Formats: sequence, structure tokens, C-alpha cells
Amino acid sequence: MASSKDTKSSERISPYSDEELEYFKQIIIKKRDEAENELNALQASLRESMENSSDESAYSFHMADAGTDAQEREKTYMLFNRTKKFIRYLDDALVRIENKTYGVCKVTGKKIAKGRLEAVPHTQLSIDAKLKRR
Repeated sequence: MASSKDTKSSERISPYSDEELEYFKQIIIKKRDEAENELNALQASLRESMENSSDESAYSFHMADAGTDAQEREKTYMLFNRTKKFIRYLDDALVRIENKTYGVCKVTGKKIAKGRLEAVPHTQLSIDAKLKRR
């Protein structure tokens, strides 16, 4: 079994300084906070939608209305799951910052451009690797 010292030396180290990593961390935290707020709003919307669908309304029940409601709930649920996934990606990026492995393309092993990380702070791919995947 390899010692922890051996595994540390084989890790790719971030090409960014501690100050730059802190800059990216602040971007990620801001995006994560925004995503958490969105997630809470979506969750409240889903809860409200479920409560309204189970209520016996004084209004006439029409199949088209029920279908529209179900479609809206499904769309909200998909957005909810997508936002949860985005938060997970942001959390993973924060771990990479803490490990000082942030900003390294997992395909090419090269530095990911600062502009790309500012736009997509959770990315693990350089623009070259992303374009080749298409």
C-alpha cells in the first residue's frame, strides 16, 4: 500500500496561486448561494403545487387544466434536480480548490483558462477538451 506521501506527490497541483484560488472560491460561493436560493424557491413551488393539486377546488375540474398542472410540476421538478446537480458540481469545485487541484483539465492535464473558469467555475475541462467531446 502506498503511503499518503506517495499519493500527494502524484496529484496534479493547481496552476493558480492561493490568491487566485481564493478569487475563484468567492465566485463559486456566490454562485452556490444563488443556486441554493433558487433551489429553495423551486422546492416551495413544488410543495405549493402538490398541495394545490390535492385540494378539492370550488372550480370545475378540467382534464386540460390537470394536464397543464402536471406538466408545470414536472418542469419544476426537472429544474429542481438540475439545480441540485449544479450545487454538487460547485461543491466538488470547492473541494478541488481546497486540495489545490483546481484549474487543471482532467483530459489534457493543462491549465484551464481564467476566463473559462470565471464563466464556468465548476468546469474540469479546458475549452480544447470540451470542443473535442462534441
